[in-house]
Amino acid sequence: MTLLIKNVRLLGGEKEFPGLVDVFVSGERIAAIGDFPGKSADTVIEGQEAFLSPGFIDIDTESDHYLSIFTNPGQDDFLKQGVTTVVGGLCGASLAPLIYGSLESISDWTKVAQVNVDWRSMGEFFNVLNRMTLGVNFSTLVGHATIRQALIGQKYRVLTKNEVSVFSELLKKSLREGGLGMSTGLGYAQSRETPFAELKTLASVVAASGGVYATHLRDEQADLLDSFEEALKLARETKVKFLISHLLPVQGHENEYETVLEKAKDLPETLDFHFSLYTSETRILKLYTFLPIWAQKDDLDVMSLALQDDWMKQKIKKDFPEIDPKKFIVAQAPGNDALVGHSLFELKQIFSLKSYEEALMRLMETTRLRAMIFHQNINPSLIRSAVKNPRSIIASNAASLKENKLIKTLKPERSIATFPKLLKMAIEENVISLSEAISKITAIPARKMGIKKRGVVAEGNFADLVIFRDSKINTVVVNGKVAVREGEFQGIFAGKIIKHLE
Repeated sequence: MTLLIKNVRLLGGEKEFPGLVDVFVSGERIAAIGDFPGKSADTVIEGQEAFLSPGFIDIDTESDHYLSIFTNPGQDDFLKQGVTTVVGGLCGASLAPLIYGSLESISDWTKVAQVNVDWRSMGEFFNVLNRMTLGVNFSTLVGHATIRQALIGQKYRVLTKNEVSVFSELLKKSLREGGLGMSTGLGYAQSRETPFAELKTLASVVAASGGVYATHLRDEQADLLDSFEEALKLARETKVKFLISHLLPVQGHENEYETVLEKAKDLPETLDFHFSLYTSETRILKLYTFLPIWAQKDDLDVMSLALQDDWMKQKIKKDFPEIDPKKFIVAQAPGNDALVGHSLFELKQIFSLKSYEEALMRLMETTRLRAMIFHQNINPSLIRSAVKNPRSIIASNAASLKENKLIKTLKPERSIATFPKLLKMAIEENVISLSEAISKITAIPARKMGIKKRGVVAEGNFADLVIFRDSKINTVVVNGKVAVREGEFQGIFAGKIIKHLE
């Protein structure tokens, strides 16, 4: 099959073309770029002077955490934003390897019973996906918590020397079988106390393989600077390709964030160090993260037990963080769908309680902490500053979800608008140049993650392409097939599994 895209303005090309160009695609690859007035093809798309760029690469997604890579394999929310490649396995949780076949490490995000697990190793997981049809290209990191919890359970303790050795060998095997690197979720209860020495040993394994190490920082608020410095120390000592996941300006901690942005900007070019962020002002947080830090221990069952003790409940309520009740909305509450969509302001009335602290406690008790929250507490002006930072990469930190009868879930803005909002920042608001914006969602993430033959429009590369006008995505091509036309998903499943070093 051949495809001819005519009269487009090329962005993110290997070579610069000052005027309009045509792009000819044969099979899965870009065959030629130039001016082909007499050329024919099986499919011809008239670009009408719109922009054409490489397909966007989202290096921080959660379609694996929510299992929608299985329940919604078309991943159309991503495609309609121009995303052709997604990376999973962030924040320490991945779908492989599974030592005992358990998906316990993602149970905070969704009901794991939705999927029948018939794999253990990373290689077996990729084989399962290869038997499916996917709308986007997919790859994954290896989740630190996934392996750690399988080795010792959810209760935290320091790993023994032998356990670290077993962990390292399993990590090496998973990287050989195609994992792009490893991720940690140091901001979560089960991983927060992981010692630096363990991280250094495992990051060194990743560095030796040429992979990337991605981390959710230990603290994104009061101790943001210390957490950032720890990340820098690990990057410098191991020389691993380093990525901080969803580094965001939380309201009330703007000074710390601005300092971090300056430190990142001033890093030497020899240090392969980046951070990702999204363009939305709303975070999606696990409900238990609103507990005081001292109460975030072990697993959800243990934390829920504390809520049954009257003395402990009063102590917890006194240490709840300050929350704007209208900017705290229940996004998901398995088994309690009637709560979804309600703000804390509304829950106080629904529960007929006197205070928002009591309403938050009742929500925690009712859901047994198994809920996800939209929390609008991001500083929008600093998002713009971070977008301009030379070390930033734009990513959604979201999943492509469809309506699920088992679990009612609200879609966050970033799952449908992260990349169009970036284009708007470039084209309409002049926050960043359009060429820089495209680089932050194509070439830079491709290099960072070791994704070959994608992220640049070049002859011989895979034909993952996006046509857009202003900030509106019109056409998306995945591996040479037109998956989106006039902004609508065409039911085309042309995605591939992308493996490390392939």
